[in-house]
Parts: sequence; C-alpha cells; structure tokens
Amino acid sequence: MSAATELPQAEPRFTEVERAIINRLQTGLPLVHSPYAAVASELGLTEQALLHTLSDLLDRRILTRFGPMFHAGEMGGGLTLAAMRIPEQDFEAVTEKVNSFDEVAHNYRREHELNMWFVLATETPEDIARVIGEIESATGYPVYNMPKEEEFHVHLHFPV
Repeated sequence: MSAATELPQAEPRFTEVERAIINRLQTGLPLVHSPYAAVASELGLTEQALLHTLSDLLDRRILTRFGPMFHAGEMGGGLTLAAMRIPEQDFEAVTEKVNSFDEVAHNYRREHELNMWFVLATETPEDIARVIGEIESATGYPVYNMPKEEEFHVHLHFPV
C-alpha cells in the first residue's frame, strides 16, 4: 500500500452514557440555577458523572468544543463571514496566522477558488474592518468580507 493511500476513518464508538449526553446537550441547557445537575437528572446520572464524561469527550477530542454560542451582533458587536484565496503551498502557514487572531472562529478549508473561510466576531461592528486589515497585513493576502444580508436559524442536531 502506498503512503498516499488513505484508509477510511472509523466512526467513534460511544457508550450509552456518552451517546445520551451528546444527544441531550445538542438541544441546549435549561436556564436553571444548576443546569448540569438538571440534565444529569433527566438522564439518570449524577452531575459529577455527566461532567466527567463531558470532560473526557473533550480530552479525547471526540468533542472539539463545548460552550455557549453568543450572537455578537445582538450584543453590539460585529459578525461577518470572510474568505481568502490561498495557494496550497502557503495554506498551513496562513491558517496559523489567521487562527492566531482572537476574533477568528470556525476557520475551515473549502474546495473552491476561495479556499479558506472563517467567521469574525468583534466587540464593535467597526472592528471588523480593522481586523480584516490586520489579517491582510499579517498574511499578505486579501480577505473578502461577506456580511450577512439576512439571518436564518437552522436547528442542527446530529444524533449519535
């Protein structure tokens, strides 16, 4: 087998507890004094067991992020989708530079002429232009700003 041949990656195997926690937490946390205890109770677990399992899933990189999603625009901040056209030989180096900005989230590669896409979230709407300028200066490549024209809420749930 040549080094260029890739084997398909196996799907992670979950315990019933892991599966229950992942499926339940995708629908959000209740707005109560002890939300993890409430969810644990729903699932027939202790709060400590839920928190330990969640921590373990993050440590093993089964989950890469668990936390709140804030709507920067509604909080007075700026939010935009941005894209860049990066030559393959520079992609990794530019990715590191772009990801070094605290305002950058969800940076991913696309099979498209504009092959790097990311979200910028800033404290003020005016900061978007400043951060784009800083990214352009740091990378030497133009950033294409694509602010939203209309918002749609799509409830995503990926049952495991």
